[in-house]
Amino acid sequence: MRYNEILANRVREKLMLLPDVEEKEMFGGLVFMVNDKMCIGVMKEKLMLRINPGILPSLASQDGWEQMMMSKTVMKGYILVSEDVLNRKDELSFWVDMALAFNPFAKASKKRKS
Repeated sequence: MRYNEILANRVREKLMLLPDVEEKEMFGGLVFMVNDKMCIGVMKEKLMLRINPGILPSLASQDGWEQMMMSKTVMKGYILVSEDVLNRKDELSFWVDMALAFNPFAKASKKRKS
């Protein structure tokens, strides 16, 4: 399975009123770019979020999330949230809103030359 389409549709609903959202398939999942910056993704059965790395200690009491890893490298500022904790609409909103709050402060990736 590439990614959970139902979860992707739920994220689409949350982002549909924002002016600058683009979807891109990458990393075997679906990434939602907000203001040309990677913000939220659906990776198999998990939600990937780009958040302020400084708030990770405050999330210690939240269930169902983990630091994102690529190979053995910790991806600073990226977490994965299990679909199990996203069943309630307010839980999905909590996590999506956290990523959207950080988006204005996130660095945009450098544009590749064609």
